[in-house]
Amino acid sequence: MSLSVSRRVQRVKPSPTMAVTALAAELRAAGKDIIGLGAGEPDFDTPQHIKDAAIAAINAGDTKYTNVDGTPALKQAIINKFKQDNNLDYEPNQILVSSGGKQTSFNACMALLNEGDECIIPAPYWVSYPDMVLLADGVPVEIMAGLDQGFKITPEQLAAAITDRTRMMFLNSPSNPTGAAYTKAELQALGAVLEKHPDIVIATDDMYEHIYWADEPFCSFAEACPALYDRTLTMNGVSKAYAMTGWRIGYCGGPEYLVKAMKKIQSQSTSNPVSVSQAASVVALSAGNECISEMLVHFKARHDYLVAALNEIPGFTCVEGAGTFYAFPDVSAAMEMKGCAKDTDFSALLLNEAEVALVPGSAFGAPGYMRLSFATSMEILEEAVARIQRVMS
Repeated sequence: MSLSVSRRVQRVKPSPTMAVTALAAELRAAGKDIIGLGAGEPDFDTPQHIKDAAIAAINAGDTKYTNVDGTPALKQAIINKFKQDNNLDYEPNQILVSSGGKQTSFNACMALLNEGDECIIPAPYWVSYPDMVLLADGVPVEIMAGLDQGFKITPEQLAAAITDRTRMMFLNSPSNPTGAAYTKAELQALGAVLEKHPDIVIATDDMYEHIYWADEPFCSFAEACPALYDRTLTMNGVSKAYAMTGWRIGYCGGPEYLVKAMKKIQSQSTSNPVSVSQAASVVALSAGNECISEMLVHFKARHDYLVAALNEIPGFTCVEGAGTFYAFPDVSAAMEMKGCAKDTDFSALLLNEAEVALVPGSAFGAPGYMRLSFATSMEILEEAVARIQRVMS
């Protein structure tokens, strides 16, 4: 008897960022002095007032099941957040709280896509988007926007990628892995294309909204394109901005029919998010963003240092980002200098010779680049750059 897993599972790959992090941990355990710049996780602790809220919830006995779609208190805090930060109005039946931003995106794919439906994904992209589409039996359609166009797709590229099978589009701004962010005018230009195609849902990932330092204020897609409000799913979470990665709370606001379908998917997979994490997230979203401002000062300083330092390394070309905590240099010239045909080979070379773990750009749909997370201390960043510089010199 021959047993096998489903074709659905065989179509997808494990998360490359998690694989790099795991490999770095294995090498450290074996005695190697590995610097890991793979994981996108703030090195700051969760702010104390948020932790205190979780402790209070535990002591109050708030440790039971909640509504599948989130507690009324957290949904109201999310509604208030969307109104205050993004000028977006939602009702409770338009809000879904999930176990992390990744589940929000997965729920959306499962609720929207039928076999053969296409989902447009601007590249470089967050590693999980294409595989989520594949798990939902959809077809990922990638649009490449390299360093030469600031890692942002054009309206012309978008129009050319749309077919009669296009059902969904992901848009991540500020972007993981590039740090690039669309301006309001750029969002409106993309929206003008999408207005002509009423069957497309736009799933906007605003996870790095508050880790942002561009001169122009952050603008969410639905705010820039109010005519597309009924077709926009605005996704966010507390993981990055509030250093709450392990608390696993993501959320979204969108059309009632879609949120209802996503809730149904969630009810048969994870059910409700962790009750204690929800209580903590109420305070995170309601107590002001002073704690974010403190972290942002450090992220911006690290960004400025790292971009300048990478441009001093032979074969590296890096542009400034508008936010997040990633740098995404073009290393194609460095690869050629070292005789590496693939960015995975170059990543392995840096791991073995510099003992620095990076994620190759091919994991993000952009071969020839590397993602470096600067969600770590300046001291560690300086040492990592020095090691890479020695190898390339």
